[in-house]
Amino acid sequence: MDSPTLHLINAHASVRRYKPDPVPASLVDAIVHAGQRASTSSNMQTYSVIATTNEEKRLALSKIAGGQKQVAQAPLFLTWCADRFRLNHVCELRGYTQNISTLENFLVAAVDAAIAAQNTALAAESLGLGICYIGGIRSNPDAIIKLLKLPKGVFPITGMTIGYPIEEKRPRPRLPQEAILHWEEYNQDQDKALLTYDQAMIETGIYKDRQVPVAGKKNETEAYGWMEHTARRVSQEIRLNLRAEIEKQGFGLK
Repeated sequence: MDSPTLHLINAHASVRRYKPDPVPASLVDAIVHAGQRASTSSNMQTYSVIATTNEEKRLALSKIAGGQKQVAQAPLFLTWCADRFRLNHVCELRGYTQNISTLENFLVAAVDAAIAAQNTALAAESLGLGICYIGGIRSNPDAIIKLLKLPKGVFPITGMTIGYPIEEKRPRPRLPQEAILHWEEYNQDQDKALLTYDQAMIETGIYKDRQVPVAGKKNETEAYGWMEHTARRVSQEIRLNLRAEIEKQGFGLK
């Protein structure tokens, strides 16, 4: 089964090296307009996006995001934000006070931002642009908030580099669908799918033939794959300041 939309989606790959050519403002308008057509909870549209093209600001964003060179190199950087600030004014105009004291209200805005970002990503790719999501902006949200002058009620959720790719995109394999799609009830028996995927990722060469010790066996090694890589990542505690930063921006998490 195929269609132009399915082909576009299936051809996705993150782009981390871009040509210096600027992205025309008209294209930025068009792809963000596509983002605005995304589903949004109760049509509240509780998100905003900050477009950054200024070279000095992109360099600052790069440093904040952990020194990722692509953030400085990409001609366009979008910062997608959960935004309840705008609705404060709406409530003032109608004689109400917005309640953003609950975790649900933050999640609604964060999900709205993520869905709009993905619509924008697809629109960008359909026009020959490449994109890469940058979660590193959440490592120091306070610096992002100050740099972009985000008011209370606005919090950065994810960044996105955008530009014209230097080289052809190479989509990576994804998990077998039996690990993702569950019919009627959750299937916990996923070992076969995980092992199949681990081997597929090893064969891409992304891990550069690295070896790791076999668990419980001395002097034996095996290929470093997706499972080893991912297990290492999720075993770490990261961004422990997020809750405090979110609350400092005016969101309650009750």
